[in-house]
Amino acid sequence: MTDTVEQTAPKKYELTDETTTSWDGRTLHRIRALVAIASIGVAAGDLGGFIETETNLVQSGDAWVSGNAQVFGDARVSGNAQVFGDARVFGNAQVSGNAWVSGNAWVFGNAQVFGNARVFGNAQVFGDARVSGNAWVFGDARVFGNAWVALSIHIGWFSHVGSENGTLTYFRTKDGGIYTDRGCFDGTLDEFENAVKKRHGDTQIGKEYALLIEFIRLRASSWVQADAEAA
Repeated sequence: MTDTVEQTAPKKYELTDETTTSWDGRTLHRIRALVAIASIGVAAGDLGGFIETETNLVQSGDAWVSGNAQVFGDARVSGNAQVFGDARVFGNAQVSGNAWVSGNAWVFGNAQVFGNARVFGNAQVFGDARVSGNAWVFGDARVFGNAWVALSIHIGWFSHVGSENGTLTYFRTKDGGIYTDRGCFDGTLDEFENAVKKRHGDTQIGKEYALLIEFIRLRASSWVQADAEAA
């Protein structure tokens, strides 16, 4: 009986003939709402963003893709999640729960964004990374690998640092470790510290990095207590 109900349930949206091309050459179709989604202010007939196939956006729930956002490949948006702005979700990425991906953000690979998480700005979440809970990832932050970010305290970044005035991102990994990304370098915080000492020594830039590394260690020391309080 359940299968029959699911098969006969009205569709939430349809694919239109308006198309665009993804960065890897896929044909994407703009969607049109067939019913109202009152919780997010979508009326029947409203145009949404672009998807490759109906497997990219579930027909149930209030999940929606809008603006010029694109979802393609084996990526899936479900639950009450929203993808909007110029965001890109692709690969095997999953966006679910009440999560939002917006701005120029990219979520790809096997990444998962769920809960009440927000990914926006020019942020990138990829690899096997998980961003959940009430965590926000934005700016030029890059979260990847075995990242396990469930609280805002699990991630941070500093802009305009180093000899290239770039962004240094740090985040918690699945095993509770500290991982860093700074342009052409990524590795554990200890590895980053050793690389800084080797390249910059006791220079001005080396001293600045040393202060940032000290801050990251201090912030990370509160993760266990923060996790316990959030449980």
